[in-house]
Amino acid sequence: GSKCPELWVKLQRPPATQRPARASGVRRAKARCGSGCRSGMLRRQSPEEDSTVLIDVAPEAEKGHTYGSTAPTSEPSGHREAAGRVGSPSKPRVDFVLVWEEDLRPGRQQGGTGRDGTDTRGAWRETFLDNLRAAGLHVDQRAVQGQNGAVQYVLLRAPWAVLCYYAEDLRLKLPLQELPNQASNWSAGLLAWLGLPNILLEDVPDVPPEYYSCPFKVSKLSRFLGSDNRESFFTSTERHQILFAILAKTPYGHEKKGLCGIDQLLAEGVFSAAFPLHDGPFRTPPEGPQAPGLTQRQVLYRYWARWSQWNKYQPLDHVRRYFGEKVAFYFAWLGFYTGWLLPAAAVGTLVFLAGCFLVSSDIPTRELCSSTDHFEMCPLCLDCPFWLLSSACTLVQAGRLFDHGGTVFFSVFMALWAVLLLEYWKRQSATLAYRWGCSDYEDMEERPRPQFAASAPTTALNPVTGEDEPYFPERSRVRRVLAGSTVVVMMVAVVVMRLVSIILYRAIMPILVSRSNNTLLAAWASRTASVVNLVFILVLSKIYVALARILTRWEMHRTQTKFEDAFTLKVFIFQFVNFYSSPIYIAFFKGRFVGYPGNYHTLFGVRNEECAAGGCLIELAQELLVIMVGKQIINNVQEILVPKLQGSWQKFRLRSKKRKAGASEAVGQAPWEADYELLPCEGLFNEYLEMVLQFGFVTIFVAACPLAPLFALLNNWVEVRLDARKFVCEHRRPVAERAQDIGIWSHILAGIAHLAVVSNAFLLAFSSDFLPRAYYRWTRAPDLRGFVNFTLARAPPAFASAHNRTCRYQAFREDDGQYSPTYWNLLAIRLAFVIVFEHVVFSIGRILDLLVPDIPESVEVKVKREYYLAKQALAENEALSGTNGAKDNYSQSSDRSLGLQPTLPGGGQASQVPSL
Repeated sequence: GSKCPELWVKLQRPPATQRPARASGVRRAKARCGSGCRSGMLRRQSPEEDSTVLIDVAPEAEKGHTYGSTAPTSEPSGHREAAGRVGSPSKPRVDFVLVWEEDLRPGRQQGGTGRDGTDTRGAWRETFLDNLRAAGLHVDQRAVQGQNGAVQYVLLRAPWAVLCYYAEDLRLKLPLQELPNQASNWSAGLLAWLGLPNILLEDVPDVPPEYYSCPFKVSKLSRFLGSDNRESFFTSTERHQILFAILAKTPYGHEKKGLCGIDQLLAEGVFSAAFPLHDGPFRTPPEGPQAPGLTQRQVLYRYWARWSQWNKYQPLDHVRRYFGEKVAFYFAWLGFYTGWLLPAAAVGTLVFLAGCFLVSSDIPTRELCSSTDHFEMCPLCLDCPFWLLSSACTLVQAGRLFDHGGTVFFSVFMALWAVLLLEYWKRQSATLAYRWGCSDYEDMEERPRPQFAASAPTTALNPVTGEDEPYFPERSRVRRVLAGSTVVVMMVAVVVMRLVSIILYRAIMPILVSRSNNTLLAAWASRTASVVNLVFILVLSKIYVALARILTRWEMHRTQTKFEDAFTLKVFIFQFVNFYSSPIYIAFFKGRFVGYPGNYHTLFGVRNEECAAGGCLIELAQELLVIMVGKQIINNVQEILVPKLQGSWQKFRLRSKKRKAGASEAVGQAPWEADYELLPCEGLFNEYLEMVLQFGFVTIFVAACPLAPLFALLNNWVEVRLDARKFVCEHRRPVAERAQDIGIWSHILAGIAHLAVVSNAFLLAFSSDFLPRAYYRWTRAPDLRGFVNFTLARAPPAFASAHNRTCRYQAFREDDGQYSPTYWNLLAIRLAFVIVFEHVVFSIGRILDLLVPDIPESVEVKVKREYYLAKQALAENEALSGTNGAKDNYSQSSDRSLGLQPTLPGGGQASQVPSL
C-alpha cells in the first residue's frame, strides 16, 4: 500500500503465537496539537509500544486487499445500498457531517462569551480536525456564506484502511453467508392456522436478508460476503458506527482535562451538530418509482411512518437496518406491548360496562339516593356546614362504575396479564437478539465509553478479552454511587414536600370555598388539586433529569450500557415517586387518619382530609385519568407541535442566511444542508420512560380504573406513528447503536408487575367496598338492604350537644368514638384477603414462568449448534496449522436452515479461527 507521511501508528504486539505477518493497524495517531496533548485513541501504557512505524502492510494482506493504505483510492461506483451516498457515482460518499455556525456581526461572537471564548473554540476545532486527518479520515470543508454569518460544514469520509481497522477493533459482525429471512409473528401464525385473513400483514419491499456472520477479521477478508466490492462491503450504519467511534475518541487538547471527543465539543458549543446523513428525501418523487427504486428511508416512510399504516405490522428488520438495534428494540417493545394491550383493554371495557348496568340495580346506591334528609352528615372541615348524604348521589353512582365484583376478577386478570406479557417479551427479545446478531454484545463486544477511557486514572487487564483497558477502581465508584444516591434521596424528599403541599391545598380549599356562595367554584375546588399536581410533576421532572445525567457521568461507568442503566434507574426512582406519590396517597392514606367528630386529627394545624362521599376509589380513578391521560395528551401535543415549530424556525433561520447571500433556491440544497435543517435526535430515554410509567398506571392502580388499558391502547396507536415519523421525517439520522435488549427497563417492568399485585390486593381490601359488602351479606342481609346505615357511625354525644344536633359519619365506630367489633372483624378479613390474593397470583405467575421458557427451544438449538461448530472449527485449525495456505473444510450445509452466527465459548473470538 501507499504510505502517508502524516500518519504514524503504534502497534499492539500480540503474543508470538497469534502475531500475524502484518501489523494489526492504527492504534494511535500522533496529532499536531501542541504540548501536553496525547494523540489518538485509547492509550497503551506498556513501554514496548513506544516505537512508531509507518503503515505499509498491505502486501502481506490477503490478495486483492489494500488494508493499511490511507492514500485516496479509486473506489468502484457499484454498491449494495444507497444509504449515505452523496452526489453522483463518481463522487465519494459522505459518512459523517460536522457543523458549526459563525456570526460575523460586530459584538455578536459565537456563544456570546467574547473574543477569547471564540478563539479558544476555534483552536479546539482546528486541533480536532487536524487529529481527524491524522487518524486517516478524509476531511472536506464546505461553507454557506451569509450577509452576517456563515454555516460551516465538515464532510467526513473514512477510507478503506480506516474502515477495516475499526471494523476489527469494534468487533463488528459482518456477513459470511446469506440466509432466508426468518422473521415471524405469533399473531400471523395463529391467523394462518385458523385460516383467517390477516389484515395486519403487508408485503414490504427490499426485505433485509439474514446472514451467517461473525466478528470481522481483516486477515480473513476474502471469506466475508461481498468482499470483492469495497464500496458496498460496509453498510451505511456500519460506516456511521466507525466514524462515530473515531469522533468519540479523538482529542482536541489534554485528555486528562477531559478535552476529548465530539460529545464534549458539542456541549462546549464548538460544533453545532454532528450527524450521519439520511439516504435522501423521505417522500417519493412525483412520478412514483417502483418499489425496487425506493431508498431505505422512503421504504420506512411509505410502509411504516405514515398514519395510514396504523393497522399494519412494523417492518422491524428494515428499522434495524437503517437505525440500528437500539432503535429497533424500542419499536419492537412498543409494538409488542401495544398488541398485548388489546385483550386488556377489551376485558377492562367489559368490566366498566358491567358496572354501568349494575348502577341502576344496586340496592345500597338506590337507598342512598332516595334517603332525602334521613342521613345528615357531619361537617367535612372546621367551617363547613352539615350536609345530606343524598346530595352525594351522583358521586356514589360514579363510584359504582369502578367498584363492584368484576373489579376483583379484572385485578387478578391484569396481574397475570403482566406476568405473561413480560415472559413472552423475554422470548421475543431473545429471538430478535439472536436474529440480529447481538445476543452476546454486552458481555463480549461492548467497548469502554470514550469519556470513561479519557478520564480513567489507570489501566488494567480485561480478564475476558485479555487486553489492557482503562480502569477505574471499583471502591471509588461505589463511593460516588453512594454520594449520588444521597442526592436522589434529597430529590425524593422534595417530591414528598410537594405532596404535603398538595394535601394542605386540598384541605384548605374546601374551607375557602365554604365561605363563598360560588357553587361553580365549590364543584371544581377539589379537582384543581390534580391539575396543580400535574404541573409540579412536569416541572420537577425537567430539573431532576438534568441533575441525574451529571451524577451518572461523575460515577464513571465503564460501558455505555452501564451508564444508561445507572442513569435510567436514578430517573425512574424519582419519576416513580413524582408521578405515583399522589395516587398512592389517595389509595392508601387519605381518609385513614381522620379521627372522629370532636377528636379530629390535624396536619400542621389543618384537619386531615376525608374521602369524598363516593369513596376514595372514585377520587383515585379521577386522579389517574388526570395524570395519565393528561400527561399523554400533553406529550402527544408536544411531539406534534413542538417539532414542527422548531423545524420551521430552523429552516427559516438557515434559509434567510442563504437569501441574504443571494443564493438561489432553484439551485437546490446539498444533502447535508437539508439534514441540518432537521431537529437533532434526543435518544430513546424519554420514549421508554413514558411507556414504563404508563405500564405502571395500567397495572398498579387498575383496580380503581378498568378503562386505563383502553386509554393506553389508544395512546400507543398514536405513539407508534408519532415516534416513527419523528425518526424518519423530522429528526436527523441518529448514529446506529447496537444493543442486546431494552436494558434495565426489563427489570423495572418486572418490579412494577410484582408491585402491581401487592397494590391491587390492598386497593381491593382497604379502598373498595367489596369486602364490607361481602361481610354484610354473610352476617346480616344477602340483598344488602340497610348497608348504607351499616357503614355510618353516630357522632359522640359531646359533639352532638356542642352543636345542638346529631350527625353521621363514615366509619365503624361506637357512639363514644372507639372502634367497633365490626371494624376488627373487617380488618382481619382484609388482611387475610391480601395474603390469599398475593399468594394465589404469585403462585400462578410462578407456574406460568416455569411453563414459558425465556428462550424459545428453536433458538436454544441454534445456539448449541453454534458452539458445536465453533469447537469443530478450532479442531480443524489445530490439524491444519502446519499447512501453509491450506483452506479449511468448514461445513455450512446445516447452517443455512439455522441462521447461525459463530461465537466461541468462554469468550473466544471467532475472528481468531482461520476457517472463518
